[in-house]
Formats: sequence, structure tokens, C-alpha cells
Amino acid sequence: MAIHHAAPGEVVDVRPLGSRLADAKTTTLLKTEHLEVVRVVMASGKEISTHEAPGEIVVQCLEGKIVVSALGKDRELEAGMLLYLAAEVPHAVRCVEDASFLLTILLDR
Repeated sequence: MAIHHAAPGEVVDVRPLGSRLADAKTTTLLKTEHLEVVRVVMASGKEISTHEAPGEIVVQCLEGKIVVSALGKDRELEAGMLLYLAAEVPHAVRCVEDASFLLTILLDR
């Protein structure tokens, strides 16, 4: 089965999952040659080890709490907060409270 990605002009619901968060999975919402948007779902205590993205990224916390470690600092993000990082900046993510966040990657500069 092919993964559905949003088409141009399609509305995508990114509201907090609330009670559905525990059963939700990480999902790529849209992907083009130049842009990718992923709704990442993480359980408390989980981590994404240090890595680099090929392009600039924006991390926007939708619910819960995460900590992004980059540029020598830990930055805590809660619902409504976002963080921008330049391309190829090493970073890691730690989930403090069950969370979902949007990860936007600019793939071609």
C-alpha cells in the first residue's frame, strides 16, 4: 500500500492527538523534491540519537514536551513552540512527556 502524502491544496489536520497519542505512529504528511513535513510521535523517555538533516529544519512541538540538543545547548519545547536549525547541524531529541511534533525539512537549498 502506498503512503498517502498531501497534494497541493489539500488541508492536513495537525491538531494535537490528545487521547489518540499513545496509539499514533510517526507519519510523513507531505514530501516533494524540495520539502518534507513529518509528524513525529514519541513516547516519554525515548530518544533520537545525534544526527544531521540534509537541509534546514523547523521543529514545532504540537503537544507534550521534548528537548532538542544542538549547538551546545538543550532547548525544551512545549506545545506551541518551534525551533529552527541550519542544514547539517548535529542534533538529538529526547522526549520528556509523550509528544508529537512537526518536523519540516527544506531538502534543496
